[in-house]
Amino acid sequence: MSAATADDRSTGKDTAGEAAGVRSVQRAMDILSLLTEDRPVVTIRDITDGTGLAKTTVIRLVQTLEQTGLLWATSGGYLAGPALWRWAHLARTSWEMPPEMTRAMRDLSARHRETVNLYGTRDLTRICLAQQESPQALRHVVRVGDELPLWGGASAKVLLRDADESRLRRIVRSSPEGAERLARLRSEIAEASARGFAVSHGEREAGLSAVAVAIEGRSGGVVAALTLSGPTVRFSEPQVDAFAQDLIGVARRLSERGFDHPLGA
Repeated sequence: MSAATADDRSTGKDTAGEAAGVRSVQRAMDILSLLTEDRPVVTIRDITDGTGLAKTTVIRLVQTLEQTGLLWATSGGYLAGPALWRWAHLARTSWEMPPEMTRAMRDLSARHRETVNLYGTRDLTRICLAQQESPQALRHVVRVGDELPLWGGASAKVLLRDADESRLRRIVRSSPEGAERLARLRSEIAEASARGFAVSHGEREAGLSAVAVAIEGRSGGVVAALTLSGPTVRFSEPQVDAFAQDLIGVARRLSERGFDHPLGA
């Protein structure tokens, strides 16, 4: 009995330690995520306000991040450290855009004068991996690296083609409709799969429309969504059909090339 109790206590301590370690990593990532192009430097006050953590906890985490080179102390606060530059360089070389993808996106935007985006997924969100901006003054623009919801939008409907029920349920929880969004999302995914493309009008943002198609990997699974997006007034039904047919042809050629992940060969 005593031996079993000791084992139980040991297991409990190990589990608690693992949970604490995961929590510390998440908190460190929350701190780093406060750094943006608009706010390249953060103070201790910025971090406590942005994360809700106690000041003593923030100071301890910041000291660790500074020691590992992930943050750099200045007289005005903390900015991204040199270790992040090394990782950024690694990510850039690992996820470099294939030349044919760059050309395809540039040519699509030139032909249709709308913004072209490439999206991938990360758990419950979609991420902008690449963008070719429309040359028009009134256009849709997101930043590369931005994460957007998966409960709506044309790209979401093609990216979720192979999603299981559990994932769909988790995704719709954050939608304005909550769980009521699930049945309609299922129907939209099925329709997009049958048609070969998806369309959205004002689902995530009023006045914004998009047409999206799937880019498939070697195994046949969806690895990315290729989209044309812009003001709804320029996305009439005939125009949407023209966008869709062009996107389908481009996506087919890119899919035939074969991808392991959205940006790599």
